[in-house]
Amino acid sequence: MKVGIVGSGGMAEAVIGGLLRHGDVEPAAICASGPRSERGDGLAARYGIRTAVENREALRGADVVVLSVKPQVMRHVMEEVRDAMEPGAFAFSIAAGISMATIAGGLGRKAVVRAMPNSPAQVGHGITVWTHTPEVSEPQLEQAAVILRSLGEAVQVADESYLDMATALSGTGPAYVFLFLEALVDAGVHLGFSRHLAEKLVVKTLAGALEFYEQQPNHLSRLRNQVTSPGGTAAEALYFLERARFRSSISRAVWAAYQRSLALGRDAEDLHA
Repeated sequence: MKVGIVGSGGMAEAVIGGLLRHGDVEPAAICASGPRSERGDGLAARYGIRTAVENREALRGADVVVLSVKPQVMRHVMEEVRDAMEPGAFAFSIAAGISMATIAGGLGRKAVVRAMPNSPAQVGHGITVWTHTPEVSEPQLEQAAVILRSLGEAVQVADESYLDMATALSGTGPAYVFLFLEALVDAGVHLGFSRHLAEKLVVKTLAGALEFYEQQPNHLSRLRNQVTSPGGTAAEALYFLERARFRSSISRAVWAAYQRSLALGRDAEDLHA
C-alpha cells in the first residue's frame, strides 16, 4: 500500500508514526505534503518518508489519499488535487466537519472514508470514530483498517452524523481533560505545592483513576461514590462543583463544539456550491 498524506501537522504525523510503528507500510511508500519545507524536512529525517511542498506530488502512485488539513482550506486542497489522484485511489479524510458528500463532490470520487481520531493517536492510544460510503471496496476497507489500527482503537458507525458528535466529544475531548488538569495543578500551587510536584500529583491521580476504572469497570457514579465519604472532603468539593454547575458547563461546552463542527461542514458545502 502506498499512502499520500495531504497535510503535515500533528495528526498526519500520528498516521505516519503509527503505520511505521506497526510495520504495515515501508517509509518509502509514504509521501506527505505541506507548505512548510522545514516541517517536511523534519518528518523526512525522523521517519525516512518522502515529503513534498506541492500537494499533488504526494498523490503520485498513492492507493490512499489521507486528507489531514484544516476544514477552512479543504475546498482549495480538493480543487488542487482533484485531477492528481490515481484512478483506483480513495480518500481517507480526518478533517473535522467535512461530510463525505462534500469530499466526494470536491474530488470527483465516490469512495470516501471519513474518520475522527483524537490527539492521543500520536502515541498510539487514540480513539477513532469512522464510516465510509458504499462505494468503498473491500480491498480499500482493508487498507483503511491498516490506517485506523495505526491510530489506536476504532469504532465504526453507520450514521455519518455520529462523526460530528465524536468531533465534539472524543475529538475535542483531550482539550477538556488538559484544561481540567491545568486547573487542578493551579489549585495545588495555590495550596502551596510547587508547580512540579502539583503537576506530578495531578497527572498520576488521573492515570491511576483511569487504571482503576479499567480494572473495575463500574458505573462512573458508583466509582465516584466509593471515594465520597459522608461529610468528607470529597463530598464538600463535589457539592461546590455542583453548585457551580460543573456538569452543565461541560455539557454546554461539548454542545458548542458540536455546533461548531456542523458550522464548519456548512461553510465547506457553501464554498463548494
